[in-house]
Amino acid sequence: MNVPVYNRQGQKSSKEITLSEEVFGIEPNDHAIYLAVKVQRARMRQGTHSTKNRTAVSGGGRKPFRQKGRGTARAGTIRSGIWRHGGRIFGPVPHEYKMKIPHKVNQLARASVLSSRVAEEKFRVVENFSFENVSTNELTQFLKGFEFSAEKVLILTSEYDSNLVKSARNLANCAIRVGAEASTYDLMNYRMLLVMEGAVEKLTEVLRGRKRTAEKAA
Repeated sequence: MNVPVYNRQGQKSSKEITLSEEVFGIEPNDHAIYLAVKVQRARMRQGTHSTKNRTAVSGGGRKPFRQKGRGTARAGTIRSGIWRHGGRIFGPVPHEYKMKIPHKVNQLARASVLSSRVAEEKFRVVENFSFENVSTNELTQFLKGFEFSAEKVLILTSEYDSNLVKSARNLANCAIRVGAEASTYDLMNYRMLLVMEGAVEKLTEVLRGRKRTAEKAA
């Protein structure tokens, strides 16, 4: 499919770019998207939650009372979980939340989101550009040209651009990602996608690989 290429002023230029149907025109797979987002959100968790059990609570070194003769339940320490100020029973302990999904499923999820954005007309291809200096104001004016100032916008670049990344740091509704490295969560978290021409080529190269791998296996 052919889509217009926009210039930095937010206007359509005379150029067009052909989007691969294998990447930008597939039937979105909602379950693949769900799995990919679930994995990334799980990996974002620190897993440092912790509570003190009976061995970590201070005190309770001696037996509080004799074993027999009191008519009550026996007790070995006042720091037992059933006592006031005792340790936590079955409390959370630090652990990792990492999950994994097959590489092809992850690729399918990314292609599904990109296809959805194209179908929803939330996808714009823009000419390659960069900033000579760090300028949040310049980036804000750029977004206003596309009338995206009120939307959450993700700009995909062909390679890392330090000035562009730093210009977006103070903008709550804008983020910069290298196109080939943008995750499914990134693509889903931002409603509008501004993709540079170079990033379209990189995305096509990376995501078409899933189909070639499947063909070789067959």
